[in-house]
Amino acid sequence: MHDELFMRRALDLAALGQGTARPNPMVGCVVVGPGGTIIGEGYHQQYGGPHAEVNALASVENQDLLRQSRVFVTLEPCAHHGKTPPCADLLIARGVPEVIVCNDDPNPLVGGQGLARLRAAGIQVSTGLLAAEGRQLNRRFFTMQEKKRPYVVLKWAESADGFLAGPHFQAVQISGPQAGLLTHKWRTEEASILVGTRTALHDNPRLNARDWPGPQPTRITLDKNLSLPPAHHLFDGTQPTLVYTHRHCEARPNLDFITLPTDIAAAPDVLPAVLADLRARGLDSVLVEGGPTVIGTLLASNLWDEMRVFRSPRRLERGIAAPRVGLRNWRSVENVGPDKLFWFENDGSAALPLA
Repeated sequence: MHDELFMRRALDLAALGQGTARPNPMVGCVVVGPGGTIIGEGYHQQYGGPHAEVNALASVENQDLLRQSRVFVTLEPCAHHGKTPPCADLLIARGVPEVIVCNDDPNPLVGGQGLARLRAAGIQVSTGLLAAEGRQLNRRFFTMQEKKRPYVVLKWAESADGFLAGPHFQAVQISGPQAGLLTHKWRTEEASILVGTRTALHDNPRLNARDWPGPQPTRITLDKNLSLPPAHHLFDGTQPTLVYTHRHCEARPNLDFITLPTDIAAAPDVLPAVLADLRARGLDSVLVEGGPTVIGTLLASNLWDEMRVFRSPRRLERGIAAPRVGLRNWRSVENVGPDKLFWFENDGSAALPLA
């Protein structure tokens, strides 16, 4: 029971690196001294900076106690030279006798090598403590490593009668201010944010997190023929923006145009190519905010991980229909101001789009 408490503390510490550790995973570390009390702790605060183990061990005032301590870490200590030296070597050098790990690292650069190095040095190693909680915390990292694509979050707001826009894609305020504030918080938590051509054209969105403090996501849109007006907010250069197109266009500050092969034209082909390119750029997650073609294609292709749907009490009577999905196996339903938020995780038993 005490071991679980120590690992939960390590997971809480790891979560403090959200948004700043990416594309690295969030990692926390707790050092428990010979008396069963915490004598040091730390987390991976910044990409390129010291890892969690380095910060935790450095925080221990009496370094001699490390030879009698147990170290709880949320992810397998690295065994390779990246931007920092291997943490496994540090633990060995400090004489730590026992290391308890939440999750094995699926990164092929680590892939069990850290654990093997610790064991070869005579350190007692155990793994899997609160593994499900660890995977949930680092679900973006695990998706990048295991599925070879970013973690995909689908989000939309729909009226009580199932519409997400007015006739002819007319922009309509559907959800309330509380939902808007929460959406801006979500934008700080994901590496990128994506909308389709029609949403970009009709809504002229800024796709930033102006109402919540935190890092701005990379903006992404699909514009095969470069038909979007150059005065639209997406082209204002205020934050990194990627435009996927079939035509060549010179890059500008904070604005890159990625030319897709001409044989990749239909949405079911374009979106996997976009996700692959985002992964190559180190963008580990994407918040998809529209429109119905993009969301529907990702749903039909099963290229998604979470679905977050605001349902408003407001009725539109007519307009552009929201994706129809089976409302079963929802992880949670909660009130957000006047709206209800349905939250779903794709666990393989997902509700597919309904005809």
